[in-house]
Amino acid sequence: MTEVSLAELCIYACAEAFRDTREIVASGIGPIPRIGAGLAKLTHSPGLMMTEGEAYLVEEPVPLGPRGDFIPKASGYLPFSRFFDSAVWSGKRHAMVTPTQLDRFGQINLSYLGGTHAQPKTQMLGVRGFPGNSVYHTNSFFFPAHSMRIFVDGEVDMVSGAGYNPARPVGTIDLRQIITNLCVMDFGGLANAVRVISLHPGVTFEEVQAATGFPLIDAAKGATPPPDAEALAIINRLDPYGYRASVIKDNPPARKP
Repeated sequence: MTEVSLAELCIYACAEAFRDTREIVASGIGPIPRIGAGLAKLTHSPGLMMTEGEAYLVEEPVPLGPRGDFIPKASGYLPFSRFFDSAVWSGKRHAMVTPTQLDRFGQINLSYLGGTHAQPKTQMLGVRGFPGNSVYHTNSFFFPAHSMRIFVDGEVDMVSGAGYNPARPVGTIDLRQIITNLCVMDFGGLANAVRVISLHPGVTFEEVQAATGFPLIDAAKGATPPPDAEALAIINRLDPYGYRASVIKDNPPARKP
């Protein structure tokens, strides 16, 4: 059997995060979340809806990279403006994104690092649509390099997306899972505390905690499961040019030596 890479293990975990019986739009932002959403639709969650990234809903996931002879099978017209009404504001969306920082409340930052709002040390994208996304629909996260620079002590430098912070109540929040190159986590602890629910093969809870700026709960019942042959074949079909290999540094095998 072909050796499973860490990127492929993360894709399989992302697919599990998208597991759902509802008809909702699954938005995976970035190669690994996007392939994971496609894998979910083609296996355990056929009711998931997807877009081709421009103006249409599609019947099947669109592979990454040049399309060649592939023609997306459109199932409905969904331009950007209509997407907000039919998916975002209605709550019929599950997005998986990669912000720059995340804190113990699930608040995220992709606006700036250090300094002040008027004079940041590092300016990034800005809050974009995350304030609305974080309160209107389900969100999960993927991080290719688990570290204390991402999982910060205290609050994020700029709250771009809301979380479970009792000092900043905003109504209903639905944060599902966090997939990283080390583990899978969720917000299932007391008062939505972050738990480690599975460790990637060869990784210890102590390693994950040492790379995280806030306390974690060890709720891992085993190793993160690897994709089987069927799932690997689908992953190859969705990523024929191998973009997934460039996401995680050196893309090592899923199991540590």
